[in-house]
Amino acid sequence: MPWEAFDPMRQKWMRLPRIPCDDCFTYANKESLAVGSELLVFGHELSGFAIWMYSVVTHNWSKCPLMNLPRCLFGSSSLGEIAIVARGSDKNGNVLQSAELYNSEVGTWQTLPDMNFPHKLCSRFFMDGKFYVIGGMSSHTDCLTCDEEYNIETRSWWRIENMYPGHDAGTFRPAMRSPPLVAVVNNQLYSTDQATNEVKKYDKVNNSWSVVKRLPVRADSSYGWGLAFKACGNSLLVIGAGGHGGHDDGVIVLQSWNPEEGNRDGQEWNVLAVKARAGAFVYNCAVMGC
Repeated sequence: MPWEAFDPMRQKWMRLPRIPCDDCFTYANKESLAVGSELLVFGHELSGFAIWMYSVVTHNWSKCPLMNLPRCLFGSSSLGEIAIVARGSDKNGNVLQSAELYNSEVGTWQTLPDMNFPHKLCSRFFMDGKFYVIGGMSSHTDCLTCDEEYNIETRSWWRIENMYPGHDAGTFRPAMRSPPLVAVVNNQLYSTDQATNEVKKYDKVNNSWSVVKRLPVRADSSYGWGLAFKACGNSLLVIGAGGHGGHDDGVIVLQSWNPEEGNRDGQEWNVLAVKARAGAFVYNCAVMGC
């Protein structure tokens, strides 16, 4: 499937040009990251790891330089013109504890100090100017119960115990569950519980979570896979399959909710857009310019 872009201000969809990659990259698993005016798509070609970059300025795809240590199943997030990629697996399946910083203005990767623990299938975000990596697995069967914070100014990692609420995965086997679905709005962290379909808010002072809302779609039916939970401006976005609120299956529905408005007057999720004939699974999603 080609990439589709949606402009919430203009309420307009736009189909991006197809990536001029080989068939291996087309059908292999991919990861994505928006940084500056670029969309990076990470995958694997016949020759090895590859990164394709789409520029919203030129509207063209081009090859992006590889990381110093190419990887997959990593966590990544961006802040303005920079992005950090952390942990993941190398070409031999080894779980990594390294991280790299990408500068979109010059197109280069910089190796950062190693993290405290190797990890894959983790999630990441920037909050209060710091980079966080939470959740994930240290092996094919084991979840880590500690998370990490990176201070860009001091170039140091700090260990945080039990920051992510999903370590007790209930009936979900770790290998089946998606990476944590998290988003930051106005420096406030939110997460979705993949077992109960609830949105939770993080308390920085007490290192605890509280339920604030129900998801408009089910995350438990697919263990959190195929669903995007993102931040855009002052709102949380949920992007997933239809079959809810009168929409037929086979469509993708974009819904938003402003946490500052709370649940007053029965405030529900706002349907921003419905994309027909888009399948029922969100494979990759990135938010740019919010």
